[in-house]
Amino acid sequence: MKLFLSSTVLCIATSSFLCSPAETQSAALSNAPTQMAPPLSALNSVPQTGAGTASTGPVSAPQPHRVELSLADAEARALKNHPRLLAEQYRALAADKRIGESRASYFPQAFGNLTAVEANGDTAVAAGALTTSSISSRAATGGSLVQMITDFGHTSNMVQSATLAAKASGQDEESTRQSVLMQVEDAYFSAQAAESVRKTARAVLDFRRLTLRQLSALAQSELRSTLDVQFAQVMDSEAELAVVRAQSNVERTQAQLAAAMGEEGYTNYVLADEPLPASPSSDPAAYISEAVANRPDLKALKLRSDSAVYEARAERDLNFPTVNALAAGGEVPVHDNTIRHEYGAIGVNVNVPIFNGGLYSARSATAKLEAKSADKDASLREVEIVRDVRMTWADARDAYLQIDVTQRLVEETNVAMRLAKARYDAGLGSIVELDQAELNQTSALITAASARFDYLRAMTAFHFAMGDVH
Repeated sequence: MKLFLSSTVLCIATSSFLCSPAETQSAALSNAPTQMAPPLSALNSVPQTGAGTASTGPVSAPQPHRVELSLADAEARALKNHPRLLAEQYRALAADKRIGESRASYFPQAFGNLTAVEANGDTAVAAGALTTSSISSRAATGGSLVQMITDFGHTSNMVQSATLAAKASGQDEESTRQSVLMQVEDAYFSAQAAESVRKTARAVLDFRRLTLRQLSALAQSELRSTLDVQFAQVMDSEAELAVVRAQSNVERTQAQLAAAMGEEGYTNYVLADEPLPASPSSDPAAYISEAVANRPDLKALKLRSDSAVYEARAERDLNFPTVNALAAGGEVPVHDNTIRHEYGAIGVNVNVPIFNGGLYSARSATAKLEAKSADKDASLREVEIVRDVRMTWADARDAYLQIDVTQRLVEETNVAMRLAKARYDAGLGSIVELDQAELNQTSALITAASARFDYLRAMTAFHFAMGDVH
């Protein structure tokens, strides 16, 4: 964008001496006076019928389907269609399901069994165990039930860890939502700025072609040299090239806007203007406090830090015993004389971990270190948020002040341009002086045209830094 604006300024400024009026023109050419560079309002009011009005202009590509779009419409489309946001929503739902996984240990575990065995008579498993177990031929059905009585806090800590992780995923979803909206707003205002530059470039092209026709008529009357006409033709080509570049930039920003909304179709969006928000206050301290309290990504990191603490406690609790109640029962319709027709039993099992090669202690130490790491990640993000708020606050205030400054600059360069023109017409000033005056005027016009969109984009970044994009 900056490269294109610089090119446009150079093109307009270089042609200034071609477009100056001459009071010595003959009466026969009085109905075709040479014009000075038009103001920005005049450039934007020129009817837009294509990339150029003359037959030598660039050929416009077939226009895609045009859709009128407001910023609210663009945001609604993004929230409905953007794949990254939808993926984050699925992750949040998956995190909610993990709470049920952790809570499952609280409930009874029931199993159904159907067993049929054909064994050698009077045999027993003798190898691989300290005790032997006899094997009987049989066919039986039954069930078993396991109910945890206590695991000394392991399950409760895992449930709490999963609950906090699910809340963190919810904040990640909100952070992604705000990021998507921020990208939509930025692309929206970029597309508006590109369209504004394109209209200006097309108006400049029409103006230079009018100037070329006037200079050609003056050259035929020997009131201007053929060199002036040749330079006007060069400037016409430069303006035509600027239109091509501006159109390409419009296509790029339109593609960026479509991608920001999660849309794949080829559509030309006609964008509605948005009102300017109020300027941020002069003290950023309140904004910093608000950002630290509201940023969803910081909330997610803090929740994950707390989740890691509970996970570390759960890993520590693996070193404690686990007490389970057991029950089993069923029928043995086919059996030998060594077993009964029915069976049933209840009992309690206490599982005491004694030695597992340091597995549980290593897992506990790892979880504690992960919890400390997560806490430091949250601290780092808070530092970055403070930095981002201060930087975007400064950018937003600077962009807001530039709107008024650029308007005054346009008025001042207009006065300087009139004075330089009067001196040139009176033979007191040089073409270099007039050229510099028009360069300043054109630069001020383009800067003023982009200042509004620069402020809107700066405010978008500022609201995102505060976690206040809705």
